[in-house]
Amino acid sequence: MGIFSKTCEYALRAVFFVAHKTAGGGRVGIKEIAEGIGSPEHFLAKVLQDLSRRGIVQSVKGPNGGFYTDESVLQRPISDVVEAVDGNGIFTGCALGLKQCSEINPCPLHHEFKTIRNELHRMLNATSIGEFNTDLISGITALKK
Repeated sequence: MGIFSKTCEYALRAVFFVAHKTAGGGRVGIKEIAEGIGSPEHFLAKVLQDLSRRGIVQSVKGPNGGFYTDESVLQRPISDVVEAVDGNGIFTGCALGLKQCSEINPCPLHHEFKTIRNELHRMLNATSIGEFNTDLISGITALKK
């Protein structure tokens, strides 16, 4: 079980996969992405469509079409992908999902969770898609279970 929604996990893996596969130019198709990250193809198509609309991946239609990333995408923080899919609730929400949880009205986990939440946001904001891609290319990290 991850800390992100299933949709967000697939989105992150897809963005990293696309960046990795298109680092030297070219495009990658939905079938190859789905296989590469272990995702159902029909589900992934919708996720990639949303990411494309938000400019997090680029897409080209047609026989030589597919998805790719460019330098501007590689410079974006990973938090952009998380916020595009899951919103910013993971960075602002309550650990117990309580609507009224706040500094004034904290839940039992509020203060400890706030620290973790802020650290997570800092990490995802400070790490670019391109930095992660460097580790993938060198084989330090993996995308498939």
